[in-house]
Amino acid sequence: LQKELLKYKQEARNLQGIKISSPQDALQQRLIQQDAAVLQLKQELLRANMDKEELHNQNVDLQRKVEERNRLLAEYKKELCQKDRHLQQHQAKLDEMLRQLSEASYQQVDLERELEHKEALLAHCMKREAEE
Repeated sequence: LQKELLKYKQEARNLQGIKISSPQDALQQRLIQQDAAVLQLKQELLRANMDKEELHNQNVDLQRKVEERNRLLAEYKKELCQKDRHLQQHQAKLDEMLRQLSEASYQQVDLERELEHKEALLAHCMKREAEE
C-alpha cells in the first residue's frame, strides 16, 4: 500500500508539475508573442515616422517650388503689364500716324486735282497764246 501511495504521490507531483509548468510555458509563450508584436509595432512605427519625415520633406520642397513659381508668376504679370502699357502707347502713336496719313492722302488728292486743273489752264493758255 505504501508503495502504491508513493507511486500515486509521485504521479500527483508529476501531474502538478506539468500543471505548474504548463501555465508558466503558456505565460512565457504569451510574452514571446507580445514581444514579437511589440517589435513589429516598433518597426511599423519607425516606418511610419520615416514616411512622415519623407512626406514632410516633400511638402517643404513643394511649398518652396510653389513660392518660386508664384514669384515668377508675379514677375511675368509685371512684365506683361509693362508690355501692355507699351503696346497701348504704340497703338496710340499708330492711330495718330494713320490719321496723319489719311489727312496727307486727302491733301495729296486735293493737290493732284489742283495740279491737273492748273495744267489744264496752262495748256489752255498755251493753246490760246499759240493761236494768237
